[in-house]
Amino acid sequence: MSNAPKPGKPIRLYTTPLSGHGHRVLLFLELLDLPYEVTLVDMSAGDNRRPEFLKMNPFGQVPVIEDGAFVLYDSNAILIYLAKRYGDSTWLPEDPQRAAAVQRWLSLAAGQIAYGPCAARLATVFGAKLNHETAKSIAVKLFDVLEAEFESKRFATGDDPTIADIAGYSYIAHAPEGGISLDPYPNLRGWLRRIEALPRFVDMPVTKAGMLAE
Repeated sequence: MSNAPKPGKPIRLYTTPLSGHGHRVLLFLELLDLPYEVTLVDMSAGDNRRPEFLKMNPFGQVPVIEDGAFVLYDSNAILIYLAKRYGDSTWLPEDPQRAAAVQRWLSLAAGQIAYGPCAARLATVFGAKLNHETAKSIAVKLFDVLEAEFESKRFATGDDPTIADIAGYSYIAHAPEGGISLDPYPNLRGWLRRIEALPRFVDMPVTKAGMLAE
């Protein structure tokens, strides 16, 4: 348990229920047992393009947090902030090797995960005009690499969970919604189950898309 002070008032999270980026932040807020309130952003109604929202994030994307007067967007940046402000050093290690390992996963989250399982899910769940086959190919290559990595470790950077695991979980766990099977990857599925076993874990809603379509 962190000795850092709790926020003076609940952190406000702006997100949408089916955003994997938003789920990263929601999950971490829960794991840290921080008080928070959610403001849902109806992107189909253009809430993310309103001047008051663009003042918080000029890119018009979720998630965004307000912690008192401090406003921050970008899910990975938010994870770093929450870990440093309210977590203990296990979530964002000071050790150079483990800190670098966390950064590698944050880069994966913004790279191969975003262009692989995230993009594939965007195509099937939201009808985004993306190359679905390319996204699936990126995802499979990524999963092949991670499957080998998880032969020798429990979590992304070793024996304990870090924000690396939080950054990677949502879109990988929901890859079947993008048409990508997790069946060939027992080590990867074991890692997902270990995250799901963490106290206060909360999942992202499942959509009947891709491999889950009825």
